[in-house]
Amino acid sequence: MRKSDKITGLGMLAGIAAPLLVACAGSSLFVAGARSAEPAKAEPIDCILVAGQSNAVGYDADPDKLPADDADQKILFWWRCGDPPPDEHDSTCDGKSTHLQFQPLGNPLKDKKVPRQYGNFHNPKGGFGPEMGLARALYHKENKLLAILKAAWSGTSVQHDWNHAGPGGECYRGFVAEVKAAREAAAARGMSLRFRAIVWVQGESDANPHDAALYAAALGNMFATMRKDIDAPDLPALIGVNIHFGDMKKVSPNMQLIVDAQKALAAKDARCVYVDTEGATLANGAHFDAAGTLEVGRRFAEAVIKHNDKAPVAK
Repeated sequence: MRKSDKITGLGMLAGIAAPLLVACAGSSLFVAGARSAEPAKAEPIDCILVAGQSNAVGYDADPDKLPADDADQKILFWWRCGDPPPDEHDSTCDGKSTHLQFQPLGNPLKDKKVPRQYGNFHNPKGGFGPEMGLARALYHKENKLLAILKAAWSGTSVQHDWNHAGPGGECYRGFVAEVKAAREAAAARGMSLRFRAIVWVQGESDANPHDAALYAAALGNMFATMRKDIDAPDLPALIGVNIHFGDMKKVSPNMQLIVDAQKALAAKDARCVYVDTEGATLANGAHFDAAGTLEVGRRFAEAVIKHNDKAPVAK
């Protein structure tokens, strides 16, 4: 990302001050004076969290196939994504909010002997995840300020990388750290983020008989802990996965176990919603392509709207 594209410490958030409310009507949030404007007592900004593994990263979503959309300039964006564990090789916003955009390639290790260094994105330009279709659809539907916070790492499992209780858990802790950093940066500007939902695209790495049998309980426990750790007790969790992982033409038995587990969690916890990705186009047996990634994002946006941000307490 070019330095000119960066706004230090969620500086874009100052754009919701009364003199700059024209942003909501179609003008860019990048306006003269946005850095120095003192925001009035504004409502918290809705923030959608995006997390998971490679289809949340958008590993095979070619940025050259991403259609332009003026809404991107009006949507706040904070991200960290790449290979596990979270480290200096990730693609990041460097702790500075910007506008919605595809993410550039990080600086992944070139030593293929290092475990699980996939290269952040397949395309040397970078890539994008479901946040693009999600945020664009929500903005065009609701026409109000919106923030996206994305923290995702490829090839990661709930049983290890996202295990909030350990062992492992590096990605869970990395996610919580990004949320806290973004929240603190917003607070430094006198603003606050209201976490409206988490979009969770993951499950392929747990698609084996042993881990799949534990998946629903482990994922539910992770969300319960996450709600406490980020102080969002009623946070809706919208969950989905590439159901054709490993077989582009049918759902394999192991993937069916994960789909069933996600549906079971959604049936148990009224704050969880299963989002079906059937029919979203694929680049290969592992990942959605650019069009498929956009479509998955739009489906999550529909789920957010349908849920109406009023998740009742768990059953």
